[in-house]
Amino acid sequence: MMRVPLRPLARVIAARSQGLDPDLAEAERRAAVLRNRRSEERRRAEWRLWLLCAVFVMGFSAVGGKMALIAATDPEEPVREIAGDPIRAHRADIVDRNGVLLATNMVTNAIYVETRQMVDKAGVAQGLAAIFPDLSAETLLEKFERPGNFHWIRSEISPEQQQAVFDLGQPGVYFGPRETRVYPQGQRAGHILGGSRYEREGARAAELEGVAGIEYQYDERLGDPAQVNTPLQLSIDMRVQNAVRDVLDAQMENFTAIGAAAIVMDAQNGEVVAMVSLPDFDPNDRPAPRGPQGDLLFSRASQGVYELGSTFKAFAAANAMERGVAGPGTIIDTRGPLTWGRFRIRDFHNYGPELTLTEVMVKSSNIGSARIALETGTLAQQDFLRELGFFDASPVELPEARSARPLLPPRWSELSTMTISYGHGLAATPLHLASAYASIVNGGLRVRPTLLAGAPAPTEEDRVVSRETSQALNQMLRAVVSRGTASYADIEGYQVGGKTGTADKPVAGGYADDKVIATFAGMFPASDPRYVVVVSLDEPETFAAGMIRRTAGWTAAPTMGMLVTRIAPILGMRPTPEVIVADQGTTTLARVAQ
Repeated sequence: MMRVPLRPLARVIAARSQGLDPDLAEAERRAAVLRNRRSEERRRAEWRLWLLCAVFVMGFSAVGGKMALIAATDPEEPVREIAGDPIRAHRADIVDRNGVLLATNMVTNAIYVETRQMVDKAGVAQGLAAIFPDLSAETLLEKFERPGNFHWIRSEISPEQQQAVFDLGQPGVYFGPRETRVYPQGQRAGHILGGSRYEREGARAAELEGVAGIEYQYDERLGDPAQVNTPLQLSIDMRVQNAVRDVLDAQMENFTAIGAAAIVMDAQNGEVVAMVSLPDFDPNDRPAPRGPQGDLLFSRASQGVYELGSTFKAFAAANAMERGVAGPGTIIDTRGPLTWGRFRIRDFHNYGPELTLTEVMVKSSNIGSARIALETGTLAQQDFLRELGFFDASPVELPEARSARPLLPPRWSELSTMTISYGHGLAATPLHLASAYASIVNGGLRVRPTLLAGAPAPTEEDRVVSRETSQALNQMLRAVVSRGTASYADIEGYQVGGKTGTADKPVAGGYADDKVIATFAGMFPASDPRYVVVVSLDEPETFAAGMIRRTAGWTAAPTMGMLVTRIAPILGMRPTPEVIVADQGTTTLARVAQ
């Protein structure tokens, strides 16, 4: 049975003494206790509600305040400062001196798979192989069966390919957005720009990295988030670059040459306005260095180290004039052959027993140049060529050029002094030759080649020859074109000056009898040189005047003439009449090709 709790005896006695019902008194007491308990619970509930309201008010206030702060501040590109996030998804553009686009980015997609999400691996493999003919279904299926969930398929796909993959409707196939590098000018600036590739790739982004040329040299600058919206401006003028390439390509075919190079340089500050090397490549589809087309990556203009022939006679003449050894009218002994031990130095033709220094240049006498060099001295020759940059790699902003150091004789004997004076025994790049010519024809101030726009002009601290020596040399180089070995480079109204150079190609055990490097180095206008041009043809030949001709006078010189005809109007230069000054009593202008 159930026990009923006993009521407190004291309360029962007290109630009866007052004439009250003990049960009613107990009920009233319990009701009071219950009211007190409910009041306390209500108070606690109200306190909790107020606390919850306060929390909601503070939360919404914080969110609203942040939104107001964001709305009131200027928009900025977010920059990740976390060291663990190395992927830089954007890269700055590259433009020429006129703002023409040379390299930019295009939004594209990569394609990858996650095998755990696949339902039909064989179906995915067959579908992808049908879209991408270079992939096989068997190879793809083998890849899908390998350990791991994530596998790359292609780093870049076209919009059409993306749509075709999407239409497969297969789960587990995903697209990774990224930017790819595009070169609108194609192969016309390939050796300058170099190219790029994906270095680090993630599912949502990929980092482009330069592999050669300007892209490699300025990789950090181009990938810097703070400068990604500022294009890198080069000194190249694509109008001139295109004209030079067209002429060089046509002449290379005309003379059946295996290669060619040309450089157009601002004589006042060393800016490279155009630089072409043929054959070339398209950086949009850069060939593998070790592949069958790897030779296309070689730049004959900045990497090719060649003996440059009689173009070096200008340096021998300038050095002699600067040191007071000879002047333009100084008589030089040209009786030959000139012997040194068992070696014999001969001229292309017999020019008689003596010539003036100017005639040595005009007729391109090896004997005369060698005797001038001996008179000037070996140390003076070395110092002069060192000042012009022939002892070091070119400082141009191309990583490939750093390995193209000139080849100097291991023992610089008197014979070396003589042969180097007419361009044999020392090999350098056409870019070395262009910057050296600019330095001696621009008034005598050393310039350094650069591919960046806005290069400063040299100062008096950079002087290598006096202004008087430079002016005298310019007149001599003009005479070489107007009545000497480079007459086919003469273009009326532009006062082209320069020097031809024909060097036999070295082969195992000596030099080839029927293969040459034909070079022309010159400037225009000769009265006040603004641009220096170097043209080089590898193994050219043409049939003219009843025989096969390979010398620069027949090949490189007419190429120079065609170049000036094409690029001078582009550069804003108008033809002007030339005032002919008598030289050594001779005013006759004759066309001679040697």
